[in-house]
Amino acid sequence: MTEQHPFFPQMEYAFSIAIKLSGPPTRIQPCVTGQNRAIIHITEGTITGPMLQGRVVPMSGADWAQVRPDGTLDFDARYTLELADGTPVYMQNRGYRWGSPEVMAAQARREPVPFDAYYMRVSPRFEVPDGPHGWLARHVFVGVAEKLPEGNAIHYFVVR
Repeated sequence: MTEQHPFFPQMEYAFSIAIKLSGPPTRIQPCVTGQNRAIIHITEGTITGPMLQGRVVPMSGADWAQVRPDGTLDFDARYTLELADGTPVYMQNRGYRWGSPEVMAAQARREPVPFDAYYMRVSPRFEVPDGPHGWLARHVFVGVAEKLPEGNAIHYFVVR
């Protein structure tokens, strides 16, 4: 039996964000700095869940993913949320997606791939006005993401 560490974090499902992505990404490759970059705009999205509801403001941001030599995508997505009560929120998502070359190629062609065939995790940060949604800027979140043909669905868990 494995002993659980006394500081093992507890997590609680908070919300999901489903986003749609624009057409093919703009690629900057090879960059003069040595990495490759893929830029794709977020056209729209919805926020659903027990702790948060709202929408992703259309065309308010993009993902500026670095494509590593090993095929790993290093995400840096930034966009604006509008919560159900009208509160604007700036969100930055950092994370990684990787899988076998075959899986990554299928995803690049926007083909469906089973969730357990790849790794896609993110960690967001929020900037939000002081008030009822201030908790977003005071907690750590872990997002488990699904790559879908039209975009992504990311399920966020707040670390307690």
